[in-house]
Amino acid sequence: MADLIEPKILKGFRDFLPEAEIDRRSLVERIEASFRSYGFVPIDTPVLEYAEILLGKGGGETEKQIYRFNDHGGRDVALRFDLTVPFARFLAEHRNELALPFKRYHIAKVWRGENTQRGRYREFTQCDFDIVGSDSVAADFEILLMMRNTLQAIGVGDVRIHVNHRGIFNRFLQRIRGSDKSVDILRTVDKLAKIGREATLDLLSEILDAPRAGEILSFIEPRENFEETLKAMTEAAGGENADSERMRRIYGFMKDTGTADSFFLNPSITRGLDYYTGLVYETFLNDLPDIGSVCSGGRYDDLAGLYSKEKLSGVGSSIGLDRLISALESLGRLRKQKSYADIAVACVREEDGGGYQVLADRLRKAGFPCEVLLEPKKMVQQYVLAEKKGARWLIIPGDPLRENDLGLRDLRSRETRENISLDEITTILKKEE
Repeated sequence: MADLIEPKILKGFRDFLPEAEIDRRSLVERIEASFRSYGFVPIDTPVLEYAEILLGKGGGETEKQIYRFNDHGGRDVALRFDLTVPFARFLAEHRNELALPFKRYHIAKVWRGENTQRGRYREFTQCDFDIVGSDSVAADFEILLMMRNTLQAIGVGDVRIHVNHRGIFNRFLQRIRGSDKSVDILRTVDKLAKIGREATLDLLSEILDAPRAGEILSFIEPRENFEETLKAMTEAAGGENADSERMRRIYGFMKDTGTADSFFLNPSITRGLDYYTGLVYETFLNDLPDIGSVCSGGRYDDLAGLYSKEKLSGVGSSIGLDRLISALESLGRLRKQKSYADIAVACVREEDGGGYQVLADRLRKAGFPCEVLLEPKKMVQQYVLAEKKGARWLIIPGDPLRENDLGLRDLRSRETRENISLDEITTILKKEE
């Protein structure tokens, strides 16, 4: 047996056993149901793209994280690192087939070669939703509202969405003569929660100078409430402007819908990626804030312009499914199902397999997923097997098989009812739902 290959997987990648995968699929189904309730439609794109499509005109930090290689045809290709950039390419290719504003969602795996940590992997699933073709404040707010309502619908508890506007930040940087270093400044500020104020101040002082670094730290400090923070940001940016007015209107929508308590204006939220140009946001769980943002995004007015002469305004967000699952596990809010079938039919005689499937099919049509055990083992062994598979009930057929002469084993209480019909079993199951 010396030639056996050791079964192993790469660091940052994972297998999913049924119990974990059922939780994942269940979450995705509920997330999709929320997206669809707002009129969003699904799309899909290839996992592999030309590297120039993903990196645009300059890779920056992204180039250090992507899985990039030459394929057998010598083409420079890469695995997608998010779902937004492929979406921009998708829009450029299919613009004439889409009705604008276009509301889409895309749930799929992406790959980043970054350091792994709690809730962060190199292969992970994103749940993206975007509105493209509208520069409306209503589009910005609908994305924010969907984030809040979707997360609450899947049972994460209260959330707090930290919002900011890159436009106001850029106006502030222009006033202090820091615009030429804006990319470095924004990425440094984005690290504030991880490295703290002193380390952020040191890095900003290296980019600009100590006085202006101090001004930036003052600018990103939240005030007493949303309105006071917006007022301070507006004054620091040189007075009232289109971007601050937009944030004020968004806040008005929050108050109109009674959701203002779920949002927090945080000037330090900048989102490090280059393509965001307006509203940006990150979402934290009130019951588990230390796990980081589970849903983030922003407005990216110029993204599609890399692939098309037509300017398409867009705003969108992404739920990090794996980090969200890690949070729900920590909070004890996952069901931990072993199977979708709560009922099993025992195998008394192998030659009666067709009849067992008839019994199971009757239950399936009544709305009860049901698994048929396939081998005529001792009944105690079938009890154990059904329980390991996650079933609550085991139907025990008689010999000969008759639908009015069955046994029903409650695998939880260990009680068995005998000589009952399939209709009686169905009645019992409905009461236990």
